[in-house]
Amino acid sequence: MSDTASAEDEPTIDVEVLARWMDAEGLDGIGEQPEVSFISGGTQNEIFEIRRGDIHAALRKPPLDAPEARDDGVLREWAIVEALTGSNVPCTDAVAVCRDSSVLGRPFYMMEYVDGWSVMNVEGWWAPPFDTDLEARNGLAFELIEGIVQMGKFDWQAGGLSELGRPDGYHDRQVERWTRFYERIKAREIPGLEEATQWLATHRPLDFVPGLMHGDYQFPNVMFRHGKPPKLAAIVDWEMGTIGDPKIDLAWALMSWPDAAIGQENTDMLQGMPDRSAMLKYYVEHSGRQVDDFDYYLVLACWKLAIVLEQGYQRAGDDEKLQSFGTYVLENMAKAAEVASSSDYPSNV
Repeated sequence: MSDTASAEDEPTIDVEVLARWMDAEGLDGIGEQPEVSFISGGTQNEIFEIRRGDIHAALRKPPLDAPEARDDGVLREWAIVEALTGSNVPCTDAVAVCRDSSVLGRPFYMMEYVDGWSVMNVEGWWAPPFDTDLEARNGLAFELIEGIVQMGKFDWQAGGLSELGRPDGYHDRQVERWTRFYERIKAREIPGLEEATQWLATHRPLDFVPGLMHGDYQFPNVMFRHGKPPKLAAIVDWEMGTIGDPKIDLAWALMSWPDAAIGQENTDMLQGMPDRSAMLKYYVEHSGRQVDDFDYYLVLACWKLAIVLEQGYQRAGDDEKLQSFGTYVLENMAKAAEVASSSDYPSNV
């Protein structure tokens, strides 16, 4: 996710330099200067809207002062976007990439501009008609799950993404990797961490099938088409994408989802939406996969999120947003430990 900058702080692009690069790439409108407008930007990526000739694109690049590792991240995103172009996975189509940081200061890529909406860019979370039409809103939830279904069905090997991750031994590495990560940042004891960690060490999925996963799959990282019926337009922000287990994305999306039905009288953003069991049923019916091992994925997702947020909390300083992570860490780790202690999913290691 990215933060919108104030007008006076908005990053800019050298339009003449960009025009020459677009000319060299043979992009439409050769000889013309593109129209460039800033969309959003934070610590991860800056996003600009680009228009020239028949081109209507979004340009993504790291900020000039971002760590060098962000260059690899944006090129990783490009590899995924390029592979998914023309597939059944809702994604923006690839336009062009520039790996030469001397052009705009950092590597960047262009993808087609999505005509859609995101919960991050509308007032009150839901865009019309989904702000008032609860029946239509219900369908947004199933569309969210449909994105995971399609990621799981994508042929990542034929798509050229074999180098994106290491699926062999993927789940065997999870506890060790994130435990080491926590030990590097540890500054306090987190209740429930030991219990959840021990449970994960003795449990594994029933049928791990490697596939493309997003890594931070949730409503803020998808875009929907305008109007009814609800339809995913694109999955965005692939900076954590890898070849792993798509069912982790399923747990990531549903770990805070209510177990019970969400009544029409509910006043929060999920008012009128299906409960978790209905979402899991949709996944089973459309993916052909089972979810008898969902407790494993739920514990893993809550445990991992708590550790990731703990890093932000330890770096908070005067940042109120990062300070708030402290509470979320405790809540998610407590949930991981609670699910682990109450689960009847048997040890299989």
